[in-house]
Amino acid sequence: MTQRIVVITGSAGGIGTAINQRFTQDQDIVVGLDLADGFDLTQPQQCDQAIQRVIAEHGRIDVLCNNAGISSVGDVVDSTLDDWQRVFAVNVFGIANMSRAVLPHMRQQGSGFIVNTCSIAATVGLVERAVYSASKGAVLSLTKAMAADEIAHNIRVNCVSPGTVASPWVERLVATTPDPSQTMESLRKRQPMGRLVECEEVADAVFYLASPSTFTTGMELLIDGGISGVRIVQ
Repeated sequence: MTQRIVVITGSAGGIGTAINQRFTQDQDIVVGLDLADGFDLTQPQQCDQAIQRVIAEHGRIDVLCNNAGISSVGDVVDSTLDDWQRVFAVNVFGIANMSRAVLPHMRQQGSGFIVNTCSIAATVGLVERAVYSASKGAVLSLTKAMAADEIAHNIRVNCVSPGTVASPWVERLVATTPDPSQTMESLRKRQPMGRLVECEEVADAVFYLASPSTFTTGMELLIDGGISGVRIVQ
């Protein structure tokens, strides 16, 4: 495989860092975009400017990993309008903004891979995750719609749906609960394989979907320890 140009949003987080390292390990050139570095993907102009810089420097974009995302805790009653707007602005509109900026270049070159970071929350009901689940449901539907639109341009669009990931993000959420150790144990137990998903496992799945030898588009790849399809009766 020749060296590719890979753009990753949310590149400074747990999963984003692992994705960065996985592509770098394969000698690809990675361009990371993250809020920690002042990049705001909710602003279409910033997305356009960032992609124009990548094209000016490298001449092409082979892979776009729409990984950036935020969460929200609460049910529909507790969730505020601000919660809905804030989460959808990043998780859904952010993907749209980045894809809108990148796709014309991929179409022109006649190839490309887009991998969106979704979640099992898109298809499995989780307590106190109304807004987050709704946003990831939109990501799953958007992935399939984009795949249909881009297949004629030889661009493949897929998504990964992790279960609960052993990441700084989850650790911060757990730390806010009354009994963090019990909460973490409950998270482990709800996944049939008995542990949280590692960031590196998600990164491997993203890399797989971005491989030229992977004959798939419009696919949701579950990295969830069996929570979506396995029931263990004890």
